[in-house]
Parts: sequence; structure tokens; C-alpha cells
Amino acid sequence: MSQAFPYGVVPKMRPLPARRAVVVSVLDVGTSKVACLVARLKPVEAGDALPDRSHLVELIGVGHQRSRGVKNGQIVDMEAAEQAIRLAVDSAERMAGVQIESVIVSVSAGRLSSETFHAEVGIAGHPVEDRDIRRVLQAGCVHTVRPNRTVVHSIPTGFGLDATRGVRDPRGMVGQHLGVDMHIVTAEGAPLRNLMLCVERCHLDVETIVAAPYAAGLASLVDDESEMGVTLIDMGGGVTSVAVFQGGAFVHSDAVALGGQHVTLDLARGLSVSIDEAERLKTLHASVFPAIADEREQITVTPVGENELESTTYLPKSMVVKIVKPRVEETLELVRDRLKASGYAAEARRVVLTGGASQLTGVPDLARRILDRPVRIGRPLGARGLPEAAKGPAFAAPVGLLVFPQVAGIEHVDPRRMRRGGPAPKDTYIHRVGRWLKESF
Repeated sequence: MSQAFPYGVVPKMRPLPARRAVVVSVLDVGTSKVACLVARLKPVEAGDALPDRSHLVELIGVGHQRSRGVKNGQIVDMEAAEQAIRLAVDSAERMAGVQIESVIVSVSAGRLSSETFHAEVGIAGHPVEDRDIRRVLQAGCVHTVRPNRTVVHSIPTGFGLDATRGVRDPRGMVGQHLGVDMHIVTAEGAPLRNLMLCVERCHLDVETIVAAPYAAGLASLVDDESEMGVTLIDMGGGVTSVAVFQGGAFVHSDAVALGGQHVTLDLARGLSVSIDEAERLKTLHASVFPAIADEREQITVTPVGENELESTTYLPKSMVVKIVKPRVEETLELVRDRLKASGYAAEARRVVLTGGASQLTGVPDLARRILDRPVRIGRPLGARGLPEAAKGPAFAAPVGLLVFPQVAGIEHVDPRRMRRGGPAPKDTYIHRVGRWLKESF
């Protein structure tokens, strides 16, 4: 078994140097494409930076390939996936003129899910100091991870002092008890381990793993949206994942195993064409709303196994719409139902769509009708040097991975105190007393 997840936690990044530019490489291994981006992160003055940002993202290398060996976001063919990753990384290296040694990797597989924990420590009425914040964050990490689950993110979403909740920075404030609400995002361990193993077979180190919808939100949301409450829906090739932001924090995550690749397969089966032909039809002709002219407009179709020059047939465009619409409706209805069950549906009253499948004609209008709230398409923001191919919603998650190092420091995971159905090693009475002395004095 891989040793990459001690006590059920993915590797965590070190904070960015405050006054030095660094080169960061990211890797998005999806069902439809594999994308590798290289960027130079340049420190900026506090007054010139966006909120929660300390560096300017300047893209210097891009490589993307059609994905192979990936199904529903999970590695199903290690050799094929490795080859696709190598090709994407090689293209990015050539463009950037650097050798990539480590990458930040996104993940949408593994049934992403969220849990919320609250912890408190006593501060005896003295002003809150950094050591008090460290104590309460460590207390918030003491929880049991369900068997076979891995912690992807552990994010404080708000502090509290006695009865006052929603405190952003309690330093210098007084009270008797300091509390924190922690948002824990977990995923199934096996898909994450296989993803890491595949990347490591390409002689690359994995710096950390980031939930794809969280990364997409970092790239495509504006500050007012994340403050007032917004649901980001990342419609990928094999998985549609969800991230809810509220009060400027990432507060909920979920995923359903449906995406644009399922639309392609429906077209291939319904029209008896090859998968490549179905992808072409989806890109050129697919829509989720029928038009009056669709019954009259004829499109060319090549049946599977036939020669394009000898066996071209014609079908009404309306047949494509009739196949595409039910699958997209099913996906959005599942997202709607999962949001209602989570309790966040009423609080996040706006929706932002990202991912390649969100580009299907009519999807924003259909989402507006099914979800009953304002909807817009989200595109990557705040990165210089993006080529035209990377400016669409399909690249929101990869660009968000370049933003993530600037906010990685807000996460808090203490692997020594993370439990997977039982106490961590060395959690003896002597060690607990030693920790208490260190944290208290």
C-alpha cells in the first residue's frame, strides 16, 4: 500500500516565499483531457493584490492532450494514462523552457464529500494570540476519518469567541472560549493513491492534491460571489462536482458520477456511430433546447464501422437534441437534489458553471430553470498569458491550481492527531502531556 497518505491525509504544500518569485507546475488529469500548466508566481504589494492573493500568476507553459485510461475521473489503465500525462508535461516543459519536477494535482474522483466539525479551547479571558489559534486548529483536526477515506482539505471556515460566531481574525480579542468551525473534504483513498502512483511513474513528485471544484472556484469566482454565497458546478467529462462558497470560504463539496462523456456515449449508442463521431456531433450540433428548424435541418452521420466516403447518412438535427437533453437534465437534477440534502441550497443563491460540458448550447438556461437561481458561465480570471484555448470554462480548474498555493496556508492538518478509525501512533499519555505543555506555555 502507498505510503503517500499517512493517517489518511494527502501531502500538504509549504507556504510560498513572500518576496521571491517561484515557478509552479500543475496537472489536471480528467476524463476528457490531461492539462499541464506552468506559471511564474510573482509577489505583489499588498495594496495591488486581490483579497487573499499575494502573487501574480503569469503563465509560461501549456500542454494538453486527449485523456487516455481515465473513466469517471479515475485511473482505469495505468499505461495509457501515464502516456497521456507524459505528452502533456513534455509540451508544457518545451513551451516554458523548464524541467518539471513536481506538480499540484486536481481530483474529482473518489466521491468527494464534506464534513463539518466544531472545536473549542479555553483562553481564560486573555487576548487571543497565535498560539491560541494553533491550539484550536489542532483541536479541530482531532476527528475520526471514515475507513478507506482520505482527507483532501481541512479548512477553518470561521472562528468564534464565546457566543460570537463568524469571527474572521480573533487575534487581540478577548473571551473565555475560542472556537473554530472546520470544513473537512474527504475522498476515497484508492482512486487518489492510483492517481498519485500514475503521476509518480512519470518521475514527478506530487506536491499536493486539490479538489477540482475548489480549484475551479479559485479561478472563476469574484469576491462578492464567494462572500454572499455561490454554488460552483464543475461539469467535467466523467464527473460533475460541486463547491459551495459562503462568507468568502469554501464550505461544502459534493460530486455526481455524470459528465460530458456520458452525453457522448448516449449519442454513440442512440445514433449507432463511433465515439469519435459522437464527440464531433456533440461539439458541432448538440443543444439542450429544440429549435423549430431542427426537424428540417439535416446533419451528416457516419455509422460505426462504415467508411465515411461510402456510407454517409443524413438525420434530422432534432435527434441529437432528443438524446442530449435528458442526460443533461438528469445531471442537473441530481446536483439540485444533493444540494437540497446538504442544507446549503437556500444559502448559495447564485450558480457558476465551469468545465467543458458547460459549453453545450443552452446549458446555462436549462440550469437556470432546474436550479431556480441566477446562472452564469465561469471562465478563469486573474492569470496573465493565457492562450485562447485556455480561456474557456474547461480550463477553470487547471488555472485554479495555479492560484491554490496562495491560499494553501489557510489549511490546517496535523497528521499526528488525525485518526482513521482509531488513535494515531504515539498517542500515549506521555505524548499528550508533552503536547499540552508545549501548546499551553
